[in-house]
Amino acid sequence: MKTTISVSVDKSAKESAQAIAKSAGITLSTLVNAYFNQVAATRRIEIYAPEPMTPKLEKLIGKAEKEIARGETIGPFDNVDDFLAALKS
Repeated sequence: MKTTISVSVDKSAKESAQAIAKSAGITLSTLVNAYFNQVAATRRIEIYAPEPMTPKLEKLIGKAEKEIARGETIGPFDNVDDFLAALKS
């Protein structure tokens, strides 16, 4: 038996979720049903809310990206032995 619920959600959150569902080939309704079924089966509510990057982290990532662009990094490695040798040098 199906039932209908009505909830208010942020418009941008709905649009984002709808786009993600569409890219997976499912409807938003199917996505919501799947989450409800997961909650019912596991009796767990899992919500992921990423923290925004701090200015310090943004600066560190920018610095790392510049080092990579200048070729100031080592690797990638094809095997563990090469990686360990690079660490020891």
